Amino acid sequence: MVLPLVSLDPTPGRNVKITPTPFTAVAAGAFAGFVMPMLWRWLAADSMLLVVAFLVVVAVPAHAFVVGLGRGQTSSGGTVDTALLKRVAAWLVAAVTATIVSRALHG
Repeated sequence: MVLPLVSLDPTPGRNVKITPTPFTAVAAGAFAGFVMPMLWRWLAADSMLLVVAFLVVVAVPAHAFVVGLGRGQTSSGGTVDTALLKRVAAWLVAAVTATIVSRALHG
């Protein structure tokens, strides 16, 4: 029996839905903070590969685990989504912390 990794069934509730939390935001930020500096050293001479690496390591995980892949809750005009702001802040703090730790460990 083979289990599909991603369901493409258009039936509501059967598609991939990632619910972002502060924990997933921290995980995505830490991943980007540890991996991107290493890739930067190797790919600094090739700008196209650097862009692709940035998309794969930073942009896609940030979108999936900070913003989410499901349908968002609509907020009324003039209001701020404080939960999203908290997740973005957690992602940024984790990414910066991971980068600092990575630099300290690898020189």
